[in-house]
Amino acid sequence: MFLESAKKAGSIEVICGSMFSGKTEELIRRLKRAQFAKLKVEIYKPCIDVRYSDDEVVSHDCHSIPSTPIDSPASMLLLSSDVEVVGIDEAQFFDETIVEVVQTLANRGVRVIIAGLDTDYMGKPFGPMPALMAVAEEVQKVHAICVKCGSPANHSHRLSESDQLVVLGETDIYEPLCRHCYNEAVKADKR
Repeated sequence: MFLESAKKAGSIEVICGSMFSGKTEELIRRLKRAQFAKLKVEIYKPCIDVRYSDDEVVSHDCHSIPSTPIDSPASMLLLSSDVEVVGIDEAQFFDETIVEVVQTLANRGVRVIIAGLDTDYMGKPFGPMPALMAVAEEVQKVHAICVKCGSPANHSHRLSESDQLVVLGETDIYEPLCRHCYNEAVKADKR
């Protein structure tokens, strides 16, 4: 009787924050623990994210885990049969359909762990991240360290002059800043 009623409950976990805050590091940590527990894990990332590797999720600290690059969130539904845990990195680069996809996976009993930027370089909510946070059972916001003053940083300040929303880069293009230093940097950028 107990076995019949003990269905696996799916869930959605979101790890969010600025660049250099450890989002991917935390995602990899959780996924490796699931693998250690012998759970069937699948990991996805957007095809456009080729900064460190074409087919791995890689943190700024160079920790990595194999992944499948995809163009569309719907691919996850096709590739995730009999999976117990799904990891998704750089979720802000997917379109809004990711929200329905992760809810479908969670409703199937899958634990879905998502990492992504909560705000863009202008400090505005980024892509589907607000909706993902709204439907998640758990949201963990991680912070970087402000490169100007050492306070907790929650902004990704773009150093380049590009006004495109998506510009892939590292410390050559972005720096983590606290609210105060970010506001000062934006004022200086407008001069």
